[in-house]
Amino acid sequence: MARMPATLSITAMVPCFNEEECIEQAYLRIKEEVYPYGDAEILFVDDGSTDGTLSIIKRIAAADPRVSYISFARNFGLESAFTAGFSYASKEWTVQLDADLQSPPAEIHKLTREAVEGGYDAVFAIRTGRQDPWYRRLGTVGHQAIATRILGIELPVHASVFRVVRTVVARKVADCRVSTPYFLATLPLIGARYTTVETAHAPRAAGRAKWSLGKLFRHAVDLFVGFSYRPLTLIHLAALAAAGTAAALAAAGSG
Repeated sequence: MARMPATLSITAMVPCFNEEECIEQAYLRIKEEVYPYGDAEILFVDDGSTDGTLSIIKRIAAADPRVSYISFARNFGLESAFTAGFSYASKEWTVQLDADLQSPPAEIHKLTREAVEGGYDAVFAIRTGRQDPWYRRLGTVGHQAIATRILGIELPVHASVFRVVRTVVARKVADCRVSTPYFLATLPLIGARYTTVETAHAPRAAGRAKWSLGKLFRHAVDLFVGFSYRPLTLIHLAALAAAGTAAALAAAGSG
């Protein structure tokens, strides 16, 4: 187990959507790891759940003064959920976790130690032995390779949403008026110092994954179009080529 810094001011931020089977277990395990830091809180961000997730969170918050929550009226997506979470986090550092416990809370200390000792603004987890379906693993590798090698987008390669970020820096990212909210690609644009560390990965504690192939595709397109001019350039060139071809065919037909 990684050695944890002696004390740290930290918010454990947990976006969640329809995770009633996981929330209570997630709370207990996260609490066990972050409360020893001293100045710590847990912030749940309910992204418009339609099951009993919010009711469970309210019960936990009523019993534990270190727990607070935000609740959306409908589902806005993961990027919107953690952007709101960064705005409401009250501690110096924010660690983002999943409610499904695939990123084990005990691995938090690897991230916080690297951030404090290395002087970084953000430390991202690279999941080893990733316990996700093949299409998610392949999709992540594929869209990050296209983004970095073909489109020239700077990213923390292989990074996941399990990360610890200096809260003031995370808010700067959230305040950036980019065309598409995408934390991994926006962070380098503001000059933040970041690195990655390897962490363990686990199967879901319970329930079903919320990422479908359609969501993965839309997420990749948001990155490609929002952070590189090259896809739009290709589209414009294709349109010009099509227009030129149509004009040439029309001229040939009239001749």
